[in-house]
Amino acid sequence: MTSSSIRKLRALSYPHNPRDAVVNDEDRIRQLIYWVEDSKIRHLESSRRKELLGENSKEAIESYLKSLKCPYGFGRFPLAVVDWLLSCAIKLEYNTNKDKISDDVTTHDAMECEECAPLDVNTPQFKDGVNILRDYLRIPSHHDYLQVLKACRILIENRLNPNFAVSSSDKMTMGLTELGFDLKDNGLNEGAKVLRLLHIEELRALQTQINECIVSAQAQTANPKTDTSLGKVGRG
Repeated sequence: MTSSSIRKLRALSYPHNPRDAVVNDEDRIRQLIYWVEDSKIRHLESSRRKELLGENSKEAIESYLKSLKCPYGFGRFPLAVVDWLLSCAIKLEYNTNKDKISDDVTTHDAMECEECAPLDVNTPQFKDGVNILRDYLRIPSHHDYLQVLKACRILIENRLNPNFAVSSSDKMTMGLTELGFDLKDNGLNEGAKVLRLLHIEELRALQTQINECIVSAQAQTANPKTDTSLGKVGRG
């Protein structure tokens, strides 16, 4: 079954696992067609819906599809038939419940606005989140969780840099960071590594600014014009 059909079954609150609903098994496909018709579309009279599962179910389904003007035939394209019927069912569900759906969307948007409100970085929940991220990135603990968060940001930005070479030798891990001295305390050594990481990032940012200044200066002094009568060199 296609991912589209799976999403449609979930949207229609299909009572079973959508991934198991449609396989290359005619019996299951007939049962699914019956479920869609009986619970969602309701095109046939209730007394005739069982015909979709009866001995002459193939003929009944073909007749049913023709009455709905389905562009696919059950014999050749059973999965396409199912997906088309699910689309019809969703349209009917929307037309029936569009006012409620609109209210739900408005409520959901309001909830999203609340979730996007400014974070309070002093809450225990925020600190716990920083620690979870730190553990995931394998960054050592530090008493200042905001500095740890900054270190996480630096590490992530380096990972997302398009110029970053993805190889085992280029991986930026605290375990491979050389401190250059020993403070005789593991906690102090790890904290110093975090500070070194932050310092290196600041130096990189400064180098980027210096490069931008050099480029700007070169743009101003490139291709000078010479006026020999004035004995000056520069732009005209």
